[in-house]
Amino acid sequence: MQTKTFLKNSKSLLAVLAASSVLTLVGCAGNPPTTQLAVATQAINAAETAGATEFAPVEMQSARKKMNAAEKAEFDKDYDKAKNLAEQAEWDARVAERKAQAEKVQRAVEDAQRSVEELRNESLRGQ
Repeated sequence: MQTKTFLKNSKSLLAVLAASSVLTLVGCAGNPPTTQLAVATQAINAAETAGATEFAPVEMQSARKKMNAAEKAEFDKDYDKAKNLAEQAEWDARVAERKAQAEKVQRAVEDAQRSVEELRNESLRGQ
């Protein structure tokens, strides 16, 4: 009777050890999200070039914070977290870039309207 219990417990212990080994290997087997980190970096650079630091500072700050967290997660080998944060950083940067572009267009429209108004006023003075 004791031999059967011992064998049952040994098999259970072996199964638990095998399962934990598999989980450990799966956790370590991921690939670093180098492509996603590069894409996010490129998006942040494009946003900065578009003037997002001036026109969309909140979004840029969010993108940078998430990128820093993604780099830390990659360093810690938490690749899923790094990938998710890098994707979020990319989209924050893209929003910042679009916001900066929209603000520049809005300012150009306002400048054009002022110019038209000035020309109109000059033409009225000349009459």
